[in-house]
Amino acid sequence: MTHKTLPGPARAIMVLGTSSGAGKSWLATALCRHYSNQGLKVAPFKAQNMSNNARVVATPDGAGGEAGAFGAWGEIGSAQYFQALAARAAPDVRMNPLLLKPEADTHSQVVLLGQVNNELSAMPWRGRSASVWPQIAAALDELRAENDVVVIEGAGSPAEINLHDSDVVNMRVARHAGARCLLVTDIDRGGAFAHLYGTWALLPGDERALIQGFVLNKFRGDAALLAPAPELLQEKTGVPVVATIPMQWNHGLPEEDGVFDMATATAGGAVHTRIAVVAYPRISNLDEFQPLKNVPGVLLTWARCPADVEGADWIILPGSKATAADLAWLRAQALDAAIARHAARGGRVLGICGGLQMLGEALIDTLGVDGNGPGLGLLPLVTSFEARKTVRHTRARFGEVRGAWAALAGVEVAGYEIHHGQTAQHPAMAAKGDVARELIPRLAWQNPAGNVLGLYLHGLFEDAAVLRALFGADAPTLEQVFERMAAGVGWWFAPEALALD
Repeated sequence: MTHKTLPGPARAIMVLGTSSGAGKSWLATALCRHYSNQGLKVAPFKAQNMSNNARVVATPDGAGGEAGAFGAWGEIGSAQYFQALAARAAPDVRMNPLLLKPEADTHSQVVLLGQVNNELSAMPWRGRSASVWPQIAAALDELRAENDVVVIEGAGSPAEINLHDSDVVNMRVARHAGARCLLVTDIDRGGAFAHLYGTWALLPGDERALIQGFVLNKFRGDAALLAPAPELLQEKTGVPVVATIPMQWNHGLPEEDGVFDMATATAGGAVHTRIAVVAYPRISNLDEFQPLKNVPGVLLTWARCPADVEGADWIILPGSKATAADLAWLRAQALDAAIARHAARGGRVLGICGGLQMLGEALIDTLGVDGNGPGLGLLPLVTSFEARKTVRHTRARFGEVRGAWAALAGVEVAGYEIHHGQTAQHPAMAAKGDVARELIPRLAWQNPAGNVLGLYLHGLFEDAAVLRALFGADAPTLEQVFERMAAGVGWWFAPEALALD
């Protein structure tokens, strides 16, 4: 696409929300494609993201490559990764300079410019602001210098007055960039006009002035029934309601915040495959399962108890930010026995990253990285945790896959790795001839019966070749999803609401 250039530093458009889940990530993604379709050079930005959904991207100096040397790759939140793709930009760590990956209710691993920072991880929450703001501001300034438009996403609500003084993600960013701000609310929750007015009213005057439009998201019903509320709200605030976005069922973009608990309606036709994903407390990278929601005839559900896996054709153990703790939780719910029964009947079991580690015989942690414990014993493997995290893109080809997963034999896949654990055959079991079949060196193994598969590679179902091999079907591509979202922006917003001048 040929780009046209706007004079001066990039225009900054910022999407704020009255709460988490209001639709900030979705709208920011749609705006990235909307402005890119105008021939502009666009980049996304979110100063701080708290999520265990992360992607592997290039570091600021452009390092990175198939060699995957340590330090060549970094992590950002998945939302900014998808926003970069929507913007037709190469994702890099400046787009999400600070990533907090929760490991417990009171502790997060801090990732600064793509790399784990143990010093910041140990620092009190409020004490981090002064340390991280210079890097955040520099990343934003660099993106503005290199692009025509930067679409900025806020976090939570900008009206969290207990956090205002230490803010590095909402209005401090808006002021720094002189951003035109849109404030979006989830009208399906109820109380939308109170949320919008209350958020606006709690902001200082100079920050209120940056709010250029209110957005009602997830609307169901007759929009004519909203009157006269938008007009009354504008009378009180001087800010117009610039868009009313209808509820977007099955929009095709991964959910940003946690597990989407509604059982996924199939994309079409009768159900042929029921897939239960175990939703432990520290589940990570759940966004990689979005393509399964889009495959005709596939029903995806989240499992938290044995009843949730009954009748499933597949059980998936996804990634985890706290493998040992999540494995203990799984046992406490009696899901270990349910998974064992499923596997004994020949049902398919898939473990990805932390899920792979759980399928083995043991977790060994001599450095205090994650925790020790016995595994589920469905694969004769053992995992040792190392201080250094493996973060890289990977391309590989499945070897001779047998049994229930035989359709993957010879399929070339591309994905990414994010893990502290290193997994190998259990020495004592291997000495007696009990070994897992290694399908991809150091990355993928299956049991002799062929129905239990474990691999370190994230992004398996984002590969069209894998979906065709397993289901004989294609899911909508991300490009199709982005274009539908951008078209929606054209329908729901008046042109002047998104003007850049």
